[in-house]
Amino acid sequence: MAIQLRGKPSQWVTIWLFFLIAVGGLWYPLLGYLMLGMMLGIPLLAYFRSRYWCGNLCPRGAFLDIVLYQFSPRRPYPRLFKKQSFRWGVFSFIMTVFAIRMTLAWGNWLAVGGLFVNMCVVTSIVAILLGVLFNQRAWCAICPMGTLQESLGKLGSKVHKKTVAKLDE
Repeated sequence: MAIQLRGKPSQWVTIWLFFLIAVGGLWYPLLGYLMLGMMLGIPLLAYFRSRYWCGNLCPRGAFLDIVLYQFSPRRPYPRLFKKQSFRWGVFSFIMTVFAIRMTLAWGNWLAVGGLFVNMCVVTSIVAILLGVLFNQRAWCAICPMGTLQESLGKLGSKVHKKTVAKLDE
């Protein structure tokens, strides 16, 4: 009998980053800078491919799809999670906390790296709780980076459509 593996091949490649940052970063905070690299690259990709990162390359998403799926009741998450105002509220709250903590850590490379690790761990704990209460990807509905990606993807799509329309004239 063959074992059916969950997740996409790209997720199996990126899932190790989740553990590297969330667990390894607790002992070596400079691993948090991997998150910074992802956070800087995601908006560029999102402009052209919207939420492609979320479903294919996100290390946390891979963890949620492959590991947390086994423990999820697969219930629908609250409708509130779909409201743009709520999603942008979550984005604003997390970015405000991040900005305050970054201001306090600025100049200390280890503290800044640790801040990124801490963000990864705290949001992962929230993602796991939501996954155990609702479904494995409930966090993804309110993920600040997913919210940003969706908006940038819509902007990129509008710009692309206008550019194509002008070229067709």
